[in-house]
Amino acid sequence: MKSILSFILTLSSFSLIAQDCSELFFSEYVEGSSNNKAVEIYNPTDAPIDLSSYSIERYSNGSDAFTDEMNLSGTINAGETWIVTNSDTNSTNEFGYIMVELYNMADQWAPVYPSPLYMNGNDAMTLSKNGSIIDIIGKIGEDPGDAWTDDATAGFTDANGGAWWTKNHTLIRKASVKSGVTTSPILFNPAAEWDSLSINTWTNLGTHECDCSSGGPSSIDDKSTSFVLYPNPATNNQTINVSANKAIKSFELINVIGQKVNLNYTHSNSQAYIHTHNINSGIYSLTIIFEDNSIKNSSIVVN
Repeated sequence: MKSILSFILTLSSFSLIAQDCSELFFSEYVEGSSNNKAVEIYNPTDAPIDLSSYSIERYSNGSDAFTDEMNLSGTINAGETWIVTNSDTNSTNEFGYIMVELYNMADQWAPVYPSPLYMNGNDAMTLSKNGSIIDIIGKIGEDPGDAWTDDATAGFTDANGGAWWTKNHTLIRKASVKSGVTTSPILFNPAAEWDSLSINTWTNLGTHECDCSSGGPSSIDDKSTSFVLYPNPATNNQTINVSANKAIKSFELINVIGQKVNLNYTHSNSQAYIHTHNINSGIYSLTIIFEDNSIKNSSIVVN
């Protein structure tokens, strides 16, 4: 019996996959309240990718054919992400509305109707290139009930009351995942490739940690890199000094709702100065990007 169960669990996470770090894949899935839905796509390669050949599809309630489709546009840089959200901020929409904070994070908006981002926890999602699937969330052709779950005894459906993973949750792809799922799995075990966060969590959108080694700054975290921030906390109109052991290239600042904040700074080699006069009081996530494309993450507090 143990051998059979082990075989089933292996099948649940087995499917054909693309060559590691060679193609786009889903890196985040946001299934929030009302119309607060989003997906994030990650470029693990060392070159920018034109999105005009790519599309997102939704397979509603166990359908074998996609219900909604949208074409992507724009360019996703190496080691960076592309965020797609719903577009309707009007509370009179019968499908609900999206919060402005999430709407503002989008690189591209899905149409108001029909939208592939009207998923509600039991719809498979696909990312395709020229009509061929390169990644899948869920299992095409399966209606798991309300959601896919952590319950292996029910084939990861909710038939036995397992804990929901794809409904009212945000999923973040594990850093160890280097390629998408190209064939619908025999069983979809969300815990195999995803980490789960609570409903309406989107502060992680915009960056993705991946074991792929690409030219993007978010892919490298050099343990030999060190830096000091002072003062921290800082008051408004104060300058934060950054001293590092290697040359600094740039910074990225993210507020608590996941939005990028315009940052006024100057830098020369391994020394930089962050000016806080245009930053509101609060806690921020700071990414320091170095000339060798290594990165370090910290936080700053502005009082």
